Amino acid sequence: MARAERTALITGSGQMIGKGIALRLAEAGFNIILNGSKNRTICEETATEVEAFGVDTLVAMGNVGIKEEAENIAKGGIDKFGSIDVLVNNAAIRPHAGFLEISEEEWQQVQDVNLNASIWLCRACLPGMIEKKWGRIINFTGMMAQRGYHGAAAVSVSKHGNWGLTKSLSDEFGQFGITTNIISPGTFPGDDYDLSKDEHRSKLRDENPMRRLGLTTEIGGMVAYLCSKDGSFVNGQMLQINGGVVVQF
Repeated sequence: MARAERTALITGSGQMIGKGIALRLAEAGFNIILNGSKNRTICEETATEVEAFGVDTLVAMGNVGIKEEAENIAKGGIDKFGSIDVLVNNAAIRPHAGFLEISEEEWQQVQDVNLNASIWLCRACLPGMIEKKWGRIINFTGMMAQRGYHGAAAVSVSKHGNWGLTKSLSDEFGQFGITTNIISPGTFPGDDYDLSKDEHRSKLRDENPMRRLGLTTEIGGMVAYLCSKDGSFVNGQMLQINGGVVVQF
């Protein structure tokens, strides 16, 4: 299989939003490093779909919330492809726990998966991006970071941290042709809501100005744009892909 010139690592990419991003970047000609923490079979099935676009893949299993595993994921990709040119920090956990009830262990786990993993992977990938004078970092925040939610303090703190990281990296590394942006998605199928229940799906749909849920291809399309020539001057931005629900905050 012919190897593409550039490679993207997408964390949490076996299914849902991460899978949608992987497929769009593969369509755009990027080699893809897929990552999951539990189900290798799902990641391998996604890899088969990705390879249909004629690019190469690597399935890198591991928990990005553990520093050594996150660094090993990046190292495996760099060893195979030479560098990681696009880093998409998509993996996240969203436990529902009151501020006084959540344990210190669970609080730290949220920070490690949602925020520290982004830091560790950025530190692993940035040297190669600097050397090539080209790179794309896409982080994720969310509604919980922009609006207060009962039982979501840990998630809100972690997602706010990603926004601060994005702004700082965009300023520090833009001079090397590296852009850093952050996406704030709305509600998508596969989110931590029981969308199998019609009343939940209808409620979330009806609360959105566009009266529907998002599509994973819409997130993937934005990431592909940021990685394209047309997106090369977009840096340090929060991109809202939520149907306009933020206007209600």
